[in-house]
Amino acid sequence: MKFISVQQALDKKRGTVSLRGWVYRERKLKDKIFIVLRDSSNIIQCIIKKEKVSKQIWKDAEKLTIESSVELEGSIYKEKRAPTNYEISVNKLKIIQFAEKFPIPVRKQYLSPELLLDYRHLWIRDPKMTAILKIRSTVFDAIREYFKKQGYYEFHAPSITSGVAETGPTLFKIDYFGKPLYLTQTWQFYAEAGIFGLEKIFTIAPSFRAERSKTSRHLAEYWHAEVEAAWIKLPELLDIAEEVVKYVIKKVLQTNKKELEFLKRDTKILESALKKKFPRITYDNALKLLKEKKSMTVKWGKDLRTIEEDKLTELFDTPIFVTNYPKEIMAFYKPRDPKKPETAICFDMLVPEGYGELIGGSERDTSIAELKKSLKAAGEKIEKYKWYFDTRRYGSVPHSGFGLGVERFISWICHLEHIRDAIPFPRTMARYWP
Repeated sequence: MKFISVQQALDKKRGTVSLRGWVYRERKLKDKIFIVLRDSSNIIQCIIKKEKVSKQIWKDAEKLTIESSVELEGSIYKEKRAPTNYEISVNKLKIIQFAEKFPIPVRKQYLSPELLLDYRHLWIRDPKMTAILKIRSTVFDAIREYFKKQGYYEFHAPSITSGVAETGPTLFKIDYFGKPLYLTQTWQFYAEAGIFGLEKIFTIAPSFRAERSKTSRHLAEYWHAEVEAAWIKLPELLDIAEEVVKYVIKKVLQTNKKELEFLKRDTKILESALKKKFPRITYDNALKLLKEKKSMTVKWGKDLRTIEEDKLTELFDTPIFVTNYPKEIMAFYKPRDPKKPETAICFDMLVPEGYGELIGGSERDTSIAELKKSLKAAGEKIEKYKWYFDTRRYGSVPHSGFGLGVERFISWICHLEHIRDAIPFPRTMARYWP
């Protein structure tokens, strides 16, 4: 038998087809057995009639269980009552393996999130998870495509570091041949060395944050799309951030229409993001809008919390940029704005529908004296950053960069309730297995 995918069979619409996959659902009657076959492309209903198959095939069909793997051949035809409007009348059936009783109930209205996480290695087969992971694959492809087209080089940095980081308390400590080292929080500091050779670079790699957070937006291990480029300043950096987000959205809308429909994702707000320029407001303007439009008073100098980000984005139907946050609450490498020294030359991109910060970026401070001053204020050990200061000593130039949380992007695109469903095997405070 020459096998085709379920989707290819659906596209064919008529004739004899040979398929292989897994039993997604089964229903056994006295003289016929219905199975819904799934593969990575789609599902299709198949009917096995006792009178039309051999005794062995009928005997095997009677023993079929959820997730049994099979090969089959039959005639496909239109059937409006079937899940995908077509049905296959089976004449040949080969069992690859009879599955044991599936541990996840298949006909319950509500399934515990913890149960699904315990069996993530099996739940990953579910059509909803499959749809999300297909979109995830498109997102990764699109990010790479965008930067390659713009002349960026993909650049890699170590995942094990000596501790140079954004915020020390959220570092994951590891034993490195008897020495205390840490999992990386960002590729940025190595990228700042890399731009002096390659000028324009990007990466998509895991980052690790030991944040004691149980929100629907946080993972302890997540994929980080990061960008660093020589010679550019904040306005151009904002353009790049907007362009890559639009490029990815457009690619997903083109490639994953079927998956978005399956997820019941209303794509109007994604389409709106393609048509409009993302608003750019300062931190000061954000506080003013919150006070005037949402009756929320935020003291100047405080970072925007989740609730404030959500209220602010309710005022827009596209992502927005918030620039010039207070310098004192920003990472040490974000420089003061000469026009308003109490603020930093930086930005966050906030996305609507309650998904908050998607991208954070800034120009990079090129003054060693200012970097040391900020590090001391943060209680960091200056000697750990000796090699980092060298990037400012030998031909320093203006440069900027940003980091995009890929799972947050996927969560927004798919309109997921929790970020853990945007990654195959999530790592959170409470979840490190399977």
